[in-house]
Amino acid sequence: MNNEFQLPIYWKDTEDIAIGLYEKFGDDFDESKIYRIRFTDLIEWILSLPNFKGTREECNESYLEMIQSAWVYEWRDNN
Repeated sequence: MNNEFQLPIYWKDTEDIAIGLYEKFGDDFDESKIYRIRFTDLIEWILSLPNFKGTREECNESYLEMIQSAWVYEWRDNN
């Protein structure tokens, strides 16, 4: 898929980030594994997503918790 025409993603776009993480990892992570991911790893994975334009400095624990929850819902919707 050509990412050239997709909108940029920022930390506040938790659902878009969750979709990106699910697309990247698929069923490698189930609900319990998603909630056990270290935030340091999660930040790196998010920063590497296509079209993610947020910065490490803009990240906070609240965003990461919301992203984890959204990722779980995305996983549930696809299983």
